[in-house]
Amino acid sequence: MRDITYPPVIATAKVAFKVLGQRFQMTGTEHVPRTGGVMLAYNHIGYVDFIYGGFAANPSGRKVRFMAKREIFDHGLAGPLMRSLHHIEVDRGEGLASYRSAIEYLRAGEAVGIFPEATISRSMELKEFKSGAVRIAAEAGVPLVPVILWGTQRMMTKDHPKDFSRGKTIAITVGAPLYPTVENAVQQTAELHRVMGEMLEETIRGYPADEQPAGSWWVPARLGGGAPTPEEALQLDAAEKRERAAARAAKRAAKKKA
Repeated sequence: MRDITYPPVIATAKVAFKVLGQRFQMTGTEHVPRTGGVMLAYNHIGYVDFIYGGFAANPSGRKVRFMAKREIFDHGLAGPLMRSLHHIEVDRGEGLASYRSAIEYLRAGEAVGIFPEATISRSMELKEFKSGAVRIAAEAGVPLVPVILWGTQRMMTKDHPKDFSRGKTIAITVGAPLYPTVENAVQQTAELHRVMGEMLEETIRGYPADEQPAGSWWVPARLGGGAPTPEEALQLDAAEKRERAAARAAKRAAKKKA
């Protein structure tokens, strides 16, 4: 796959990391194979997870093709960029096309990134996983590598102002590969969730204490942080969906009047 845009984007991102004075805690990156198809499954805590998720594969020399919602591809500026990076468009109303595209990418030897939670977690805990990561990796016959990101939510996430101030630590933990089979996708998805849950807790506990004081809004309530509990986060997610539905309805009504 020919890449014209990706190399300069990576170079620009690395410069930005230095300008922001960011420190990286990266462990397990050797688990990303240097060749052949591989699916990387990430937790989702912020809007810049795509950028740092791709960096997890950089030591292996891989470029990650992320599965991302159609709305991003519909954006006037982001859409052309996403296509030039050969990311995979996901239409939640018609997921079969993106499912097949991901399998084709993997069979062609590409690294594909997916967020099994589908949306950002307000609780900073793992939400329920969709089974797509396991099913796609199994059908393509490739390893599934779990990846945990931590610290990205401090820059840009839901319900909080952007903060690109200098000196933040970004933790990236890459786990040993799993090898899904075409049977028992639900059970294997539960195992992926369990593994990533353990990785997440280990990553949080290993994060610099001076950057993560007790009560920090970006830390799960269960671990002494100020993030919403999973139950509270579900309520916030539901309210957001209602607001979006109401906005879409109002927009349609305005179009009819016009």
